[in-house]
Amino acid sequence: MATPPAPATFISRRQAIWLLGLLCGATVLCALGGEAARLALRYERIAVLGGEYWRLVSGHFVHGTLPHMLLNMAGLALIAMLFPRDYSLRQWLVVLFASIAAIDLGFVLFEPQLQWYVGLSGVLHGALAAGAVAWWRHESRPLALGLSAVLVAKLGWEQWRGALPLSGDMPVIVDAHLYGALGGLLAGAAIWLSSRRWSARSASL
Repeated sequence: MATPPAPATFISRRQAIWLLGLLCGATVLCALGGEAARLALRYERIAVLGGEYWRLVSGHFVHGTLPHMLLNMAGLALIAMLFPRDYSLRQWLVVLFASIAAIDLGFVLFEPQLQWYVGLSGVLHGALAAGAVAWWRHESRPLALGLSAVLVAKLGWEQWRGALPLSGDMPVIVDAHLYGALGGLLAGAAIWLSSRRWSARSASL
């Protein structure tokens, strides 16, 4: 019996540029809309519960200030450099939407006091968590251990002491980082298990 074709194991340069361009483009377009766009697109608890469900996605692509947006864009660039071939385009999209879903569920279910939120930092933490899973999967144990330790230490510090000092005067919703990381972790683990099942199925044919 013929072996089924292997799933894509890494993202091509063209796909990476496309994905980064899409994320950066969406963020810049939201910024060009000014304060009116920010108010219309940000996560806002009352509006979401009233049926404005697009805010659950759009809220992650609007930012409070230009430095806030630039910092998140730098985070995207860092992730692109750290994990250039660890996931396929489809898998990165799974990580993206899993992180967004985890943050939104966390906000709606556990953060009734949070009235509004903007920014991509929670999703970036999800990407870092998924990247750590990929490094464990690919046997890059020292790198995986180092990244995992830094990420866990950062999340732990934020839960214990609040945002890191380097955040400056920007308001930081640290729980978004925790929820995003959990979403990325679950997505990375699901992708890993799926890959192992495919490998086992291939070996048995």
